[in-house]
Amino acid sequence: MSKKITSRRKFLQNAAALSTFFILPRHVLGGKGFLAPSDRINIGFIGAGHQAIGLRDRFKATDQVEILAVADVYQRKVDEFIKALGEKRGKACKGYGDFREILQRKDIDGVVIATPDHWHAVMAVQAAAAGKDIYCEKPLALSVKESRAMADAAKKYKRVFQTGSMQRSAREFRQGVELVRNGYIGDIKEIKISVGDGPRPFDLPAETLPADLNWEMWLGPNEYVPYNNKLNPYPSASLWAEWRYYKGLGGGFQADWGAHMYDIAQWGLNMDHSGPVEIYPPDGQEHPYLTYVYQNGVVMTQHDTGKKNIEFIGTKGNIVIERGKLEANPLALRDTVIGDGQQRVHFSDNHYIDFLSAMRDRSKPVVADAETGHRTSSVCALGNIAYELKRPLKWDPAMENFLNDKEADQLLMRKLKGEWTI
Repeated sequence: MSKKITSRRKFLQNAAALSTFFILPRHVLGGKGFLAPSDRINIGFIGAGHQAIGLRDRFKATDQVEILAVADVYQRKVDEFIKALGEKRGKACKGYGDFREILQRKDIDGVVIATPDHWHAVMAVQAAAAGKDIYCEKPLALSVKESRAMADAAKKYKRVFQTGSMQRSAREFRQGVELVRNGYIGDIKEIKISVGDGPRPFDLPAETLPADLNWEMWLGPNEYVPYNNKLNPYPSASLWAEWRYYKGLGGGFQADWGAHMYDIAQWGLNMDHSGPVEIYPPDGQEHPYLTYVYQNGVVMTQHDTGKKNIEFIGTKGNIVIERGKLEANPLALRDTVIGDGQQRVHFSDNHYIDFLSAMRDRSKPVVADAETGHRTSSVCALGNIAYELKRPLKWDPAMENFLNDKEADQLLMRKLKGEWTI
């Protein structure tokens, strides 16, 4: 036997011994909570504005993701998003001007959609068809049929879909809902929502378009409106984009904040797969406020008090919830501990980890899945239809159409331009 072969055999034996010696659990190598880069979830961001920046930081804080891509029609936003992200693990985040380039990447597991509302449905349906899991900001869409298409696409393509209704992952809202469901304030008779009115007609003047902003792509499925900085402000500006207040671009406060507070109402009533049966616009008489009536007789009204909150009124007391605060009558209800033998809602104290866990388990995010988001978005849209038509409406939440009202049915979907039809 040659010395060369003997030396090679010794080398392989030594290498095998060393490899056996150094095979250690990842938690030993990286400390408690360590997650190897290969175990992190690869995500891409669609949208790089204010909301996306906040979501970027929250997802990054989970230490469970690699943010590998970001798309936005405003190049400076893309550049700032990537610069602030940093590249500690050496996996570069690449920027794009067209979200479809992210959907084509095989290494992207899921996307975070944080664009203006008029884009949500098109992007989510295409993302689902491309095999991506989806975290989408609320409200899911501007029309009932758009958000229905989103929920249907998630189901068809077996995608994990989380709605950005993060109030469901906050203690005060979870506590309030469990108090309501367990009868601590008796039978619910009325719900008062304070969020603000619907959208107003577009009236912004045209301004000079920045050279690095693709306005045609920003409009996407929508009809043309001129650029104005208030619609898409530069990211370092303190101004939040005001597209949300204009008809055709957003749903006004009724949808922007309504998607949060109507969502808690639906949750408290255990109506995540249903909705109201009657909607009355303000008439200055019998219905001074936008009014919804549920099949069980509960009446829900929207009247702006200057606060963003929700009040459940029952036969034995009431609960008022806003972010970071729960008030109750009787007062002792605030500290009531809901026992294991009582009705409990899904526990989530981190909306983003809840989504990532569902991605790993290939399970439905219980806290705010696509169907839940669709139903809440529908409540917002139904109210805006009542505002527009200025007359009472009767709604079938099972069939998702109005009763004997073809004019109202036509408003369940909005016209989408060109290639962006669903």
